[in-house]
Amino acid sequence: MNVSIICTVFNESHTISKLLTSLANQTRLPDEIILVDGGSTDDTVAILQAYAAQSHVPVRVIVEAGANISRGRNIAIEAAAGPIIASTDAGVCLADHWLAELVKPFADKQTSEVLETSEVYKPVSIVAGFFLPDPQTIFEVAMSATVLPTLADINPATFLPSSRSVAFLKSSWAQVGGYPEWLDFCEDLIFDFRLRDLFGTFAFAPQAIAYFQPRSTLSAFFKQYYYYARGDGKADLFRLRHVIRYFTYLIALPALIMLSIAMSPWWSLLIFFGLGAMFKTAYRRLGLLWGKLSFGQKLQAIGWVPLIRITGDVAKMMGYPVGWRWRLARV
Repeated sequence: MNVSIICTVFNESHTISKLLTSLANQTRLPDEIILVDGGSTDDTVAILQAYAAQSHVPVRVIVEAGANISRGRNIAIEAAAGPIIASTDAGVCLADHWLAELVKPFADKQTSEVLETSEVYKPVSIVAGFFLPDPQTIFEVAMSATVLPTLADINPATFLPSSRSVAFLKSSWAQVGGYPEWLDFCEDLIFDFRLRDLFGTFAFAPQAIAYFQPRSTLSAFFKQYYYYARGDGKADLFRLRHVIRYFTYLIALPALIMLSIAMSPWWSLLIFFGLGAMFKTAYRRLGLLWGKLSFGQKLQAIGWVPLIRITGDVAKMMGYPVGWRWRLARV
């Protein structure tokens, strides 16, 4: 079956070359590549057009100024000729076998879902690829450990893929109404939910890996998570998670501090146990990531983890009500 790779870009002139090179190095080349630019003001479009001119597979560059990620993806998929769509993002570097692994389940007649009620088999409609960090600095190593899952953290039955590494039938995309163009963040989660509701559990391709560089500064990370949480509020996602976060920081933690001061310092043990639980997973991941870092660099990474986690939580607590207010104004 023919496969079309789709991707949206915007002002990616300094990072797009890694993606384009990795596309050219795929062990299983796509039948076409559709790249949609959202109105870049740098050299992104010129770089894409130069790549298209020398590519061994057909490459189409479409420019629609002002298109958000959802709109860009929908444009690309509408223009795609292949029945299978493989989606990725700018700013990533794809493993050489990414596409081969991602589309393998579509051809594997043994891949199926056994329903609980009877042995009814369903063909594969969606394949979830995976992603791994490509940190370049100590801060980015700590960032990766704090916010990104490892393969060991993943339950394939419940994993919802990022659209930087996912494949699906074009017909499935059409049946769920495409990506939600009213969302500029968290759009791939809503898309995943709709696909899962209609087609059930996704096939999982853990070796279909997209490598990407995490945010390189604390301010950039804050902005990213602010917008993520604003998207949660707009889409009414993860309400309980956000309530727990507000309760922890605004009620439980102040109460424990007051009890520790006014009644007994033993109450502070609950704070330390809570912090241990809060950072345990991040420090476990950090031990897998820091590799050749020196002892001093490892100490720096250890120190960054709580600051990154708390910054992300604050960003979410600020962004979520903004999205929630946007949603209520349109109900």
